[in-house]
Amino acid sequence: MLDAVVVGAGPNGLTAAVELARRGFSVAVFEARDGVGGGARTEELTLPGFRHDPCSAAHPLGINSPAFRAMPLERYGLEWLHAELPMAHPFPDGTAAVLSRSVAETAASFGPRDAGTYRRLIAPFLPRWDTLARDFMSLPLSSLPRDPVTLARFGLTGLPPSTWLMRRFRDERAQALFAGLVAHVIAPLGGIATSAVGLVFALAAHARGWPVARGGSQSISDALAAYLKDLGGAVHTDYEVKHFDDLPPARAYVFDTSPTALARIAGFGRYYENYRYGAGVFKVDYALDGPVPWTAKEARTAGTVQVGASRAEIGAALHAASREGRAPDAPFLITVQPSVVDPSRAPAGKQVFWAYGHVPNGYTGDLTDAIERQLERFAPGFRDRVLARATAGPPELVARNANYVGGDIACGAASGIQLLLRPKVSLFPYSTPHPAVFICSSATPPGPGVHGMSGHNAAKAVWRRLRQS
Repeated sequence: MLDAVVVGAGPNGLTAAVELARRGFSVAVFEARDGVGGGARTEELTLPGFRHDPCSAAHPLGINSPAFRAMPLERYGLEWLHAELPMAHPFPDGTAAVLSRSVAETAASFGPRDAGTYRRLIAPFLPRWDTLARDFMSLPLSSLPRDPVTLARFGLTGLPPSTWLMRRFRDERAQALFAGLVAHVIAPLGGIATSAVGLVFALAAHARGWPVARGGSQSISDALAAYLKDLGGAVHTDYEVKHFDDLPPARAYVFDTSPTALARIAGFGRYYENYRYGAGVFKVDYALDGPVPWTAKEARTAGTVQVGASRAEIGAALHAASREGRAPDAPFLITVQPSVVDPSRAPAGKQVFWAYGHVPNGYTGDLTDAIERQLERFAPGFRDRVLARATAGPPELVARNANYVGGDIACGAASGIQLLLRPKVSLFPYSTPHPAVFICSSATPPGPGVHGMSGHNAAKAVWRRLRQS
């Protein structure tokens, strides 16, 4: 009998398996797809030689993850690559605000009226970032805070809605960039704790950047799987789990799945019926005949580019997708251009490019034209660079990854109390109605992102049970 079985070989499932194997437990992972990865894969989606990331591409939380940093993943091929700028936010007038490794450079890009405000906002937390990140991403109750004073101060700043925090800024540049940071978790700007979302992404950039993985996001998953195998763990692909009796006997079962799928497989009935899924995304992967022709020079050297003309436009796009049930006319876009720093991703002189906008959950329309109209506003002539495109709305995203219910890549709405307490209001979010069954997906704290911390935290709950039994 195995000590633990993990269902799902995404970053959280693999991290949970590694953490258990490192402590001497026998572990096997079962994955429905033909390879590991979940939201961290790399595939030729458009033309031969163009290697795209179907979901996550830039990894500010990955390089800052306490779980990943404690593993020797570089021995297994993981190499972080940094663009000159972690992120740029261009405006229609051809200028841009930036999120730089340098706080001073970032503040200066906001203009003189907001530079000091930004520096004062970041100053209490950046020197203590490593401890804060560990405390913030380990909650709740998976470990005691190492710096409770800084964590409490962060909570006071971060718990209010981002719309409150943005009142500190006087000009559009800082407000728009910060609104874009919040939108990365597809959260309406006025939600509880959305200030914390924006702060975490900003602090992560200043601490270690927003890198891509050399060769693509698959490198993260492959490194985790290789490390697991060296620890004695096993990975079984092409193994879809539909019922609990599809799995071998084990002392504990850990699910890197949506709560909906877990309830169906484990027979938990309506246990997660109140869990909410949020807006979906519509994503386009491009093969380009050269770099994106951004008007703003800063955007040409940034790994990630946020596309939204103003805080109001970004807020309206989020509201349309999340609250009004319609695709926005001017979608807010998150784009990543890996080829700026990794020429191995495309043939010589060509580039891969990645963009998505938000749409209602379950959306079946085509947002391609709206996305490209937005890109043309900030990069005139973009369409002329397109060699091929691969589009993926919610149905295609679900087909690739069953955790993206209705196209929700956060595996659950990151809004309201569910941003903090997920998948249920509980101090023990990784536990389920069965004492030997646990959940470790992005539906658990600290939530979405390729960081492995949900798996890390869940593994702690699992090994405590295994040692007691």
